Amino acid sequence: MFKKILIANRGEIALRVIRACRELGIPTVAIYSKADENALHVRFADEAVCIGPANALQSYLYQPAVLSAAEICGADAVHPGYGFLAENAQFASAVRQMGMEFIGPDVEHLQTFGDKLSAKAAAREAGLPLLDGSEGAVETVEEALEAANACGFPVIVKAAAGGGGKGMRVVESADDLARQLPLAQEEGRLAFGSAEVFVERFLRTPRHVEVQVAGDAHGQAIHFGTRDCSMQRRHQKVIEEAPAPFLSDSLRERISTAAAELVRTVGYRTVGTVEFLVEGEEFFFLEVNPRIQVEHPVTEEVYGIDLIQEQIRLAAGEPLSVKQEEVVANGHAIEIRVNAEDPWTFIPSPGLITGYHEPGGPGVRIDSAVHEHAMVQPYYDSLVAKLIVYGRDREHAIKKMLWALDEFVVEGIKTTIPMQRTLLQTDEFQEFRYFTKFLDGWLATLPDDQKKN
Repeated sequence: MFKKILIANRGEIALRVIRACRELGIPTVAIYSKADENALHVRFADEAVCIGPANALQSYLYQPAVLSAAEICGADAVHPGYGFLAENAQFASAVRQMGMEFIGPDVEHLQTFGDKLSAKAAAREAGLPLLDGSEGAVETVEEALEAANACGFPVIVKAAAGGGGKGMRVVESADDLARQLPLAQEEGRLAFGSAEVFVERFLRTPRHVEVQVAGDAHGQAIHFGTRDCSMQRRHQKVIEEAPAPFLSDSLRERISTAAAELVRTVGYRTVGTVEFLVEGEEFFFLEVNPRIQVEHPVTEEVYGIDLIQEQIRLAAGEPLSVKQEEVVANGHAIEIRVNAEDPWTFIPSPGLITGYHEPGGPGVRIDSAVHEHAMVQPYYDSLVAKLIVYGRDREHAIKKMLWALDEFVVEGIKTTIPMQRTLLQTDEFQEFRYFTKFLDGWLATLPDDQKKN
């Protein structure tokens, strides 16, 4: 096992890793920018190293500073959390070249799954169902049109190196394709440094279902069930739950088995997430997130597994701690991402938290790194806290989430809580009558008198 782990991140995920390491008896090192010198992850780590100014490009994303901090403090492993450098193959390679372990995938898997085209090729080899479309990148309108005609309009043009909805264009006709293709290529080039795009069939009302997976260095691969992340705003997840509700037993089994088979086929040896689009009884591979996910707590609550500890053990070469037959869902969990944003316009709302009270009680969990008088910085992600509730079933979890939101007090800044409380009470949410584009449409038609701050 490792003797000291440097956490190459900040905020709630850094604090989450610190807590997991404490249970394992592993000392931790926090890194921080000057803006974060009073942050909780700095206070509770065993050591802390300042790596630069507030700008993430000069601190959390500046690899020489992060690597120097790891070397100076004598760490033998680096945990990247999520975001920042978590999926950076160059960073992972540099960590390992310095004789430390990167607590994440092999470099080849970061490269494979960091590109949507190579990820689709790996999924195809593992026998996973894929949406019809171009076999590889398309460069010209003629190539794109050939692929679109083969699978039928509407189609979606996607940046191969993309994510978060950037470099994605839904196309309804051949004329529209001629206009949208160069725009997607340029957006991909500006956002990701690559103008490669591909074309695939577009689903109008899909669900976003993902499977938590893990593999070890001994050839074992398992899944930890499903999550539903269909409640999104502009491709950004807002509410997640586990297990994914209202799937037939057959479909749930096929999705989960397919995800584990992909892990087994490529020899993946850490935790990760395989994401799918689901429509009716059909499911299609979307992508792999080769890291811990923001929404991992809902899986932990339902399956009784500490995924961060599992991730650390796997990086140390240990076998998986459980067998597939031991992975059994128990109850239902829902997570809400509380962001420092206006609840209706989503304009960022950084600033000083003047009042703060977390909800409590059985089955209520808060993953956060803020407190009263904490400063929500304008330089980083707007996530303030993750509120996770666990209930005996989905109906129970929804009721528990509503009263937990009523108890959650964050003053001094605006948060998304009012919107999420309203959303949870809709018939569409309670009866699960929504898909990935539902939230954008719901917000556009919601009367002003229902927008309660």
